[in-house]
Amino acid sequence: MMACRFPFIRDDRGTAAAEMALVTPVLLTLMFGAFELGNYFLDEHVVTKAVRDGARYAARLPVTEYYAGNSCVAGDYAGSKLTAIQNVTRTGSVDGTAPSRLAYWISTYATPPSTSITISVTCKSAATYPGIYTTLIGDVPVVMVKADVKYRSLFQAVGFNATNIYLHAQAQSAVIGI
Repeated sequence: MMACRFPFIRDDRGTAAAEMALVTPVLLTLMFGAFELGNYFLDEHVVTKAVRDGARYAARLPVTEYYAGNSCVAGDYAGSKLTAIQNVTRTGSVDGTAPSRLAYWISTYATPPSTSITISVTCKSAATYPGIYTTLIGDVPVVMVKADVKYRSLFQAVGFNATNIYLHAQAQSAVIGI
C-alpha cells in the first residue's frame, strides 16, 4: 500500500463550517426579506381597510352634505366633515384622538403626495343606482377615499431605508345618508 502524498485532500474536518459560512448570508437574506415582505403586506392590508372604513363613513353622512342646492357637486371634497372622514380613515375615530392605525401614518407629508388622504366626489345618474336613489332629486354622489402612506421599513435602523415606497389604497361608496 502506498501512502498518499497529500493527506489533507481526504481530510473532511471543517467542511460543515465552510458550507455554513457560504449558506448563512443567503439564509439571513431570505429570512429578513420574508419579515420585511410580511410587514409590507400587513401594512398594505391596514391601509386598504382604513380607506374602506373612511368611504363607508363618508357614504353615511347626510346626502345634503354633497349637494349645493338640488344638484350633486363633483370634485375634491372640501365639506364640513372632511376632517372627520380623514380622521376615521387614519385613526378609526371621528375626532382623531385614537392612535393612527399605523404608528408612522401622519396626516401630511412635506414631499408629494402632500396629503395622505384625499376625498373626491363624483356624480352618477340616479338610473345607475336603482332602489333608494329613485326618489333622489338629481344625481347620486359617489365618494372616493384615497390614501397614500409612506412605508416605513422594519429594518430602517440598520440602513434599509425605503424612502420612495408608498402604500396606495382607494375605496368608493355611493352616499346613502343615514
